[in-house]
Amino acid sequence: SGIWLGVEWDDPQRGKHDGTYEGTQYFKCRHPRGGSFIRPNKANFGVDFLTAIKDRYGLNVEQDVQHGTEDTLVFGKKTVEFVGMDSIAEQQRQVQLNQLVDISVRECAVSHAGQKEEISRTCANIRHINLSKNLISSWETVTAIASQVQNLETLNISENKMKFPSTSTSVSSVFSKLRILALNQTEITWTEVLLCAPGWPALEELYLTSNNITVLERPDNVLQTLKLLDLSDNQLLDGNQLHLIAHLPRLEQLILRNTGISSIHFPDAGFGCKTKMFPSLKGLAINDNKISQWSSINELDKLPSLRSLQCHNNPLMDTEKNPETLRQLIIAKISQLEILNKSEILPAERKGAELDYRKIFGNDWLAAGGNWNPEKNKPSEEFLAAHPRYPSLCLKYGAPEEGELKGRQPLTLKNQLLTLTIKCPEKPEQKPVEKKLPESMTIQRVKGLLYRLLKIPGSELKLSYESSKLEGKEVELDNDLKPLQFYSIENGDCVLVRW
Repeated sequence: SGIWLGVEWDDPQRGKHDGTYEGTQYFKCRHPRGGSFIRPNKANFGVDFLTAIKDRYGLNVEQDVQHGTEDTLVFGKKTVEFVGMDSIAEQQRQVQLNQLVDISVRECAVSHAGQKEEISRTCANIRHINLSKNLISSWETVTAIASQVQNLETLNISENKMKFPSTSTSVSSVFSKLRILALNQTEITWTEVLLCAPGWPALEELYLTSNNITVLERPDNVLQTLKLLDLSDNQLLDGNQLHLIAHLPRLEQLILRNTGISSIHFPDAGFGCKTKMFPSLKGLAINDNKISQWSSINELDKLPSLRSLQCHNNPLMDTEKNPETLRQLIIAKISQLEILNKSEILPAERKGAELDYRKIFGNDWLAAGGNWNPEKNKPSEEFLAAHPRYPSLCLKYGAPEEGELKGRQPLTLKNQLLTLTIKCPEKPEQKPVEKKLPESMTIQRVKGLLYRLLKIPGSELKLSYESSKLEGKEVELDNDLKPLQFYSIENGDCVLVRW
């Protein structure tokens, strides 16, 4: 008996039913056991935005005045009363509110905007607002607050279960300066995003994680200023959904962690060509997905501006036992990549990865119709599909020859020794010297040996090597910590010493 309120909990574990009690449905729930009934006195109906600010920042009148004691001061045995202290305190509060630029009222039970124009009159300088995890139930409430903040640049309203417009609305200037918007865990759909987007003409960053978004639509004449889009923790229908947002002209960062995608494909570009999709994309995060084929990594080389990739925790990562080998393969396959899994790719690492890749798959290249003679070099379509960068690596370092690609003998100490010729091209009086060096010897140790062998005074050595397989090309040995084998040096090669 009495009055009860039907509630749907954000955490359905707290509920008992779907809004139905003894056969009668009083309200509807999205989760079959997400609802409960509670007494009105147990419910918190929230506070207005300005009250939350004053509470959070200790600027409420009730907190400042206690029994009028602040209006008196005792000097010896005399009590002096100050007239007008309430007015002065109010002016100080007003000054403090006006100085606030970055506001956070997260978890402050904000449910409505409050009296019209009160926010703009009291907090004229606000630019950044965190309204996450409050009691805001509709986009209209957000608009009512934002309409009183003339220079709003950043707005976080994540973790509010809200209703968004379901039809096109008239475009206003409320969000004309908004650059960053977070709508994580608000249950917004991509269709609703596009309906609201005409009101965000300057938006640069949009965060939409954990919203159960499964399908995307092409944004026509909206979101054209967007530089960052985060769709993490939404289970997209498939990788082809990405094609629908591929023509956002300024998009530089795309975050797709745990979106369920299993493949990436840009069908408008062939082997070794660049796609017209995602023309400005510099950073891509595809961690925690279901990508299992190297073909998806090959496709990423088609992105014309890609510089940074995060791809941890995909089944593909389990195809190689050695994480260093895996990293080298990815580097070799994506030509312009500069950062992989938040680690910078140095020039020496790229060179080593590409040389190793050229050598590892050299026999496959020959078997597929590859040849050092350009007139006979006709690798199969299957090979080019699996290794689209291989032709460009051959142009860069020279095509591998059969002698270079013969299988290695068992690793005995004898087989691990390299017979190398040491030359000093700028010192003709220094005769060439032949030395046998372990292929595991670091460049730093080689330099130490050469200082002693050639009796070189204390100066900086610069090493490179020439190979008959790379006629006319010199490869710098520019990383002191790498072994000779890192640079694919072989028996008979010539090490050039300069100082």
